[in-house]
Amino acid sequence: MAAGSWRRLRGVRVRTTAVATLVVAAALALGGTALVVSERRSLNRDVATTARLRAQDVSALLANASVPSQINVGSDERSVVQVVDASTGRVIAGSTNIAGETRISRDVPPVGSYTSKTVSGLPVGDSSFRVVAHTVSLSTGRYVVYAAASLAPVAQSTQTLAKLLAAGLPILLVLVAGTVWGVAGWALRPVERVRSEVAEIGDRDLHRRVPEPGTGDEIDRLSRTMNAMLARIEDAAARQRRFVADASHELRSPLTAIRAQLEVDLAHPQRANWQTTEQDVLDETARMQRLVEDLLVLAHSDTQRLPVRRERVDLDDLLLEEAQPLQARGRVVVDLTGMSGGQVMGDADQLRRVVRNLLDNAERHAASVVRVQLNETDGAVEVAIVDDGPGIPPDQRARVFERFARLDDARARDAGGTGLGLAIAREIVVAHDGTLTIPDTDADTGTTFRVRLPAADIAQS
Repeated sequence: MAAGSWRRLRGVRVRTTAVATLVVAAALALGGTALVVSERRSLNRDVATTARLRAQDVSALLANASVPSQINVGSDERSVVQVVDASTGRVIAGSTNIAGETRISRDVPPVGSYTSKTVSGLPVGDSSFRVVAHTVSLSTGRYVVYAAASLAPVAQSTQTLAKLLAAGLPILLVLVAGTVWGVAGWALRPVERVRSEVAEIGDRDLHRRVPEPGTGDEIDRLSRTMNAMLARIEDAAARQRRFVADASHELRSPLTAIRAQLEVDLAHPQRANWQTTEQDVLDETARMQRLVEDLLVLAHSDTQRLPVRRERVDLDDLLLEEAQPLQARGRVVVDLTGMSGGQVMGDADQLRRVVRNLLDNAERHAASVVRVQLNETDGAVEVAIVDDGPGIPPDQRARVFERFARLDDARARDAGGTGLGLAIAREIVVAHDGTLTIPDTDADTGTTFRVRLPAADIAQS
């Protein structure tokens, strides 16, 4: 069987039709069987009732001493009547169709009561009979009246009913299968349109969307979900292309600088200052190394959440250690007067990288002062790093956390950074169940980066 034919046989439409048909077939089979059984029981009761009424009639004649030795039941072999002396077992009267035959039953119920049973092999007819026995007591003795009715009509009626069901059920199943097949095809037609549209969308057509019927049903929700997914894929693809382009540009710049310096020195060795060249090449190599490490961190965070070791970390000690290099360089004044104690549960190395990235960013953009603040409130530890440089306009504050983000104002990324520090800082903070935000402040008063992390006691509870 071809692969396409096999896939079609495994399709939802085929499975739905098959399951619906099987369920209906099982229900109809059970219902038909129950109907035949119920009909047989009803007819058996009717036959037993007929036999009992006949036994009552004969008993009444017997009480009036008007029962002849041969009881006429016509030419029908479906009825049998017999009167037997209960004491001797002698047949004293019977229907003409069993004249001269022995008693048809041995049942002797108590006087005035009835018994009923099915008997086969009577000397009349070929079918089984329902025999009703009734005992009466007269002045001349006790007698048992047997009235039997043939069960042949019951068998004939149930057989006819079974044949009709057997002939009609397949036709009904065909109608059910055809109806389900058509309804399933109609219901799945929008899904097929969505599938066909998605199959035609390539990496250059991510702007395309699938049709939304607007009916508010499952198909409409599927279409809207698919379009939302396509929008996310389009955005992710755009960000990936932008990321690759920016990364290539950032890596090309130091490589170009290194190559240019080496080519100049090799072309004019008599004027080359190799110590200066080596230092410049080392600086550019360190810049590339930082960029590659940052890219690896972000690539890891894209594939899965950053792994975090959970240990108690004193954020105040960490901030003091990372502030010392800024103080030693002396380019800006580092104000630590707003610090208090605070402990969090997390990875000390990753949190150190967050603090270092934020301090480096503040140092590059500050006019003269960088303030570091730390306090614990409402079960959280908050770190604020504030610079007095040109602020960030409100409409640009979300963009600074994008990778390789470039702003249009004075805070555009300078040559000292990779453009990934703030993005990495936010990824690490989020992995620690925290937030990194820029509060709403006047853009002319500098910029504040606020880190909020669960306090150690809260994180452990």
